[in-house]
Amino acid sequence: MGLRERKKLKTRIAIRRATHRLIAEQGYEATTVERIAEAAEVSPSTVFRYFPSKEDIVLTDEYGPVMEEALRRRPAGEEPLESLRSVLTRTMASLLAHEPEETRRRARLMVEVPAVRARMTGTMAGTSRLLAGVLSDRTGRGADDLEVRVLTAAVLGALGEAMVYWAERDQRDDLVALVHRTLDTLRGGLIL
Repeated sequence: MGLRERKKLKTRIAIRRATHRLIAEQGYEATTVERIAEAAEVSPSTVFRYFPSKEDIVLTDEYGPVMEEALRRRPAGEEPLESLRSVLTRTMASLLAHEPEETRRRARLMVEVPAVRARMTGTMAGTSRLLAGVLSDRTGRGADDLEVRVLTAAVLGALGEAMVYWAERDQRDDLVALVHRTLDTLRGGLIL
């Protein structure tokens, strides 16, 4: 990363950390963009330049491009669902290891705040497009291939539901094990 990209990343992280701290202290609704800006030592317009909404601050992270690159590095002949399993479980393990409180808070907010849950769909759609592009390249299918799009959207939708399930159960389950269980359900053909 160049200096400019590092500065942008540092600002994004400062805004997210300030947001999570304020939400922990005073709750989601009481946390305004103005307070976030003040705590992050930036202007409200800077907050909106990096994040279109407060929900985006909660849900956005830098893992999309990381997962995209990790998926590109998976073995060429590996089945797409298994490649996604490897990338997603490693990502979840990394989030829990390096950002445990932020991950737990984000999951709780997905359950407690309808606007956050609703925005999660849009956030996951962006990640789905990134991963679908990689799978299209790996499988030789077109960039807009319906089956590739359905596969990645189903996997990420299921991942989101696993996180909500985890949060609803007070985060007492092993999240990585839940992700494996979720992907096993998809692999089994959605038969109960």
